[in-house]
Amino acid sequence: MDTAVTAKKKWWAGGYSPFNVSYGKLMMWYFLLSDAFTFGALLISYGTIRFSSPSWPDPNQVFKSFPGMGHADLPLMFVSLMTFILIMSSVTMVLAVHAGHMRDKKAVAKWLTWTIIGGLMFLSCQAWEWTHLYHEGAWWGRNPFANVDGTAASTNFTNFFFTITGFHGLHVTSGVVLNIVILANVLKGTYEQRGHYEMVEKVGLYWHFVDLVWVFVFTCFYLL
Repeated sequence: MDTAVTAKKKWWAGGYSPFNVSYGKLMMWYFLLSDAFTFGALLISYGTIRFSSPSWPDPNQVFKSFPGMGHADLPLMFVSLMTFILIMSSVTMVLAVHAGHMRDKKAVAKWLTWTIIGGLMFLSCQAWEWTHLYHEGAWWGRNPFANVDGTAASTNFTNFFFTITGFHGLHVTSGVVLNIVILANVLKGTYEQRGHYEMVEKVGLYWHFVDLVWVFVFTCFYLL
């Protein structure tokens, strides 16, 4: 009797994961976890300096420009556009993964292409923002923006801004390159021959992570 009960409670006898997760997908989750620690350390460091400082530059004054609008005062409008673009690229990645589950090669290629376009648009926006700030005198070690109370600001703001947004931009660039590689394999029929589109899903995990991190970067630098 006891033996029978024990046998029923034996959920996994080896061979296949009880969580039905492939090795590659599991390794991607481990990588994302380690990367989350890196971003977390950077953002916690920024928050510590930010809230231990008596005053800080006003993001509504720092990020008020918009391409082609001259000296118009449009606080946070451009970064809102950047955020919208990145979120929409995450939506197209979801659609690409779903199409992969359906083994719809044409749809996978279409939605991956839109994801790549979204990533390139975001990077172009970030390049414009960096260039604009540079021409205003902002860079590592230089901060032309006064604190909200009118006092002179330290370079902590610009140092953290360019380091963290640059690190995130590097991840977006890596994601775009990976998506281009995956798209090339889709068009060649590589995943059709394998019988699954799991690589699209694994790269999708990375892309969603990059989008999620941007939400925290956006909150820390542009809203607080």
